[in-house]
Amino acid sequence: MATEHDEILGKAYDARLMRRLLTYLRPHRRSVGVSLAAIVAYSALQLAPPYLTKIAIDDHIATGTLDGLDRIAVAFLAILAGSFVLEYVQTYTLQMMGQRIMYDLRMEIYRHLQRLDVRFYDRNPVGRLMTRVTTDVDALNDLFASGVIAIGRDVVTLAGIMVVLLWMDWRLALVAFSVLPAIALVTHWFRKNARESYRQVRGRVARINAFLQENITGMATVQLFRAEGRQFARFDAVNGELRDAHAASIFYYATFYPAVELLGAVATALLLWYGGGRSLQGAVELGALVAFIQYAQRFFRPISDLSEKFNILQSAMASSERIFDLLDTPAEIRSAPGAKTCAPAGGGHLRFENVWFAYRDEDYVLRDVSFEVAPGERVGVVGATGAGKTTLINLLMRFYDVNRGRITVDGVNVREIPLADLRGRFGLVQQDVYLFSGSVRENVRLGNRGITEVDVRGAIVAVRADRFIARLPGGLDAAVGERGATLSAGQRQLLSFARALAFAPDVLVLDEATSSVDTDTERLIQDALRVLMEGRTTIAIAHRLSTVQDMDKILVFHRGELREVGSHQQLLARRGLYHTLYLLQYKDQERGAPAAGPVGPELSGVG
Repeated sequence: MATEHDEILGKAYDARLMRRLLTYLRPHRRSVGVSLAAIVAYSALQLAPPYLTKIAIDDHIATGTLDGLDRIAVAFLAILAGSFVLEYVQTYTLQMMGQRIMYDLRMEIYRHLQRLDVRFYDRNPVGRLMTRVTTDVDALNDLFASGVIAIGRDVVTLAGIMVVLLWMDWRLALVAFSVLPAIALVTHWFRKNARESYRQVRGRVARINAFLQENITGMATVQLFRAEGRQFARFDAVNGELRDAHAASIFYYATFYPAVELLGAVATALLLWYGGGRSLQGAVELGALVAFIQYAQRFFRPISDLSEKFNILQSAMASSERIFDLLDTPAEIRSAPGAKTCAPAGGGHLRFENVWFAYRDEDYVLRDVSFEVAPGERVGVVGATGAGKTTLINLLMRFYDVNRGRITVDGVNVREIPLADLRGRFGLVQQDVYLFSGSVRENVRLGNRGITEVDVRGAIVAVRADRFIARLPGGLDAAVGERGATLSAGQRQLLSFARALAFAPDVLVLDEATSSVDTDTERLIQDALRVLMEGRTTIAIAHRLSTVQDMDKILVFHRGELREVGSHQQLLARRGLYHTLYLLQYKDQERGAPAAGPVGPELSGVG
């Protein structure tokens, strides 16, 4: 679903897409049946008024016979009342059915989005995906609520009027139908030229949504670097493209509808000319001619409606194509058929065996990486930016799959473990903490009913977050703004610790978890970690060596390779990469440290 996808033109009507769309009507068969019955009955009632007019003129007004004219007036009123009831039934039923279908479709899309892997979100802008769930789904709502079934009403009305006209006077009927070839040509022109404009509008809407999502989220950065003018110019261009796409669509409509009205007026003029002459000759009754004119006017109205429904149909085709493209996108990371649950909780034996991985093609981020983490062992991971540290976590939790080699948890290949079971064993705390709108309590529990109030409070106290929470208005019920904007970086980090602990993971994963907190907060976290890591397998990725100095062992990565393994003291004694990194961080603090040789080029610039 790249940007180019929105520009590709397909069929104006795709039978395959329509058949798939109609499957969403199956759970609502009763509503469909009621709507169809109301539509047929409504269309039949609409055929009666012109014929009643004929009877009133020819049998009563022209002859001066008033007897029975009152019954015709009552019949008119009854038809109006019946039409009101039937139109209410069909409108209410269709709109309610459309809303239920949209609910089901949005749930299906969101469920699928939750299953898709991280690599998919790396390739697709969030704004474009939001367009699929909102704008594109709304286009399908128009199809179901006022399009696909309502087309039947227009078709039934057209067929009924044609039958009545031919039955009343086939010569006058042919006169009325004489403009149909011209209408067919105008309609073909409209469909051919409007098709691209529909697709263009949808594509531009997706672009503008993606732009707005990205820029509103990053508004602080835009303001910090004084890029308002440049981003405004970019938005002006994107917004102008949307305006121009709408303008093209408006032009076709502004031309088509007056053309249909004009041709309808031509048909009426021909009926007056030909029918009036025959009426003067006595071949056609005056009432019949008036009825013909009324039928002709009603005949061209459904044609205009059908063309409008074509707009709805075209928009639905374009939207459904993108929606189904999303729904048909397979999840690259999924539980294997017959996947088995890993060992019972309390293990946490991790093993990387000759692992190779690349995000793109052969550009490997990890190269032949092998190491083992015993249950309850605490392991630190250090290295320069881009060394592949965070990639280890992504592979371990199967956000991505390895290209070569394998990863096991308690002796079971992660590919053979159901995703929910695998990820449920890890507690991940990242540098960029994501908090949701809601209360503090809700951000710790994340809707997990198995986590009790005691668990929440225990986790909060364990990570020393109870102090700042007690100062918040409402305590655990204090509102948390979007992405935790109302909290400091350190407070967000402490909440993420509490969240991870409340889920009682077998393996605790810290991905730069203390890199964005102040020294006092880090000290609180370090105190909590000593308790939390007791008896729990822990992997800590860190830039600050103070975070990993007390670990059982430390893995030193560089350019995707595991270069050194050992404890803090062992690695310092080797005077290798870890020693160089240590000197870079502590040369100003270690007054009595021995002079070091030149900093190796491999770690120059490491912060």
